[in-house]
Amino acid sequence: MLWRRCVRVPSAALASVLPLVLLWSAWSGAEARDSDLNLVTCGSLVKLLNTRHNVRLHSHDVKYGSGSGQQSVTGVDAADDANSFWQIRGKPDKPCTRGAPIKCGQQVRFTHMKTGRNLHSHHFTSPLSNNQEVSAFGERGEGDDLDVWTVQCDSDVWERDDSVRLKHVGTDVFLAVTGETYGHPIRGQREVHGMNNGGAHSLWKTMEGVFIQPSTEPLRHDEL
Repeated sequence: MLWRRCVRVPSAALASVLPLVLLWSAWSGAEARDSDLNLVTCGSLVKLLNTRHNVRLHSHDVKYGSGSGQQSVTGVDAADDANSFWQIRGKPDKPCTRGAPIKCGQQVRFTHMKTGRNLHSHHFTSPLSNNQEVSAFGERGEGDDLDVWTVQCDSDVWERDDSVRLKHVGTDVFLAVTGETYGHPIRGQREVHGMNNGGAHSLWKTMEGVFIQPSTEPLRHDEL
């Protein structure tokens, strides 16, 4: 309901309450901004941590020696490896708006920062566990429809502290890590693969990165 009656406020009284009004406005704006900072957004550059095995999703220009022969995707212990950054993007035919929150159930792509290839899966067998191979595919951020993943989370939008699952749209497997470890030339790195069930091995959360807000400069989170 609108209060339509006009009241003349003495200038001295207005001067006394104005600082309180400004303080409330600043606090309300800060609260809204703080809420925005908790969201994972389109265009953000992030590292993804598998919470069960404490390894970050990683890729590099090393090809699988079997299966598809495409660029390998692994899990690494190191938090400061620059090959673990992925940019969150929309589908090839449905780009997302820069800085827009990623919704639970939304379909997205993850593009590897260093090589420009997309997180990908297909019906090849993974080299160590005989699950489904996960690779990095495409050139300069463009691949095919097997680069698309659905974000599964428990609220309306993907929050930075959430543990989420990433389900491959084309084959219905979940991005996962179990216990298999590679030897030479990527000794000590974990196999990342697709699994049919969404158990504890398939939970991921964002860690270090640059989180994009609408119409603002990127927000840095921890160290790059």
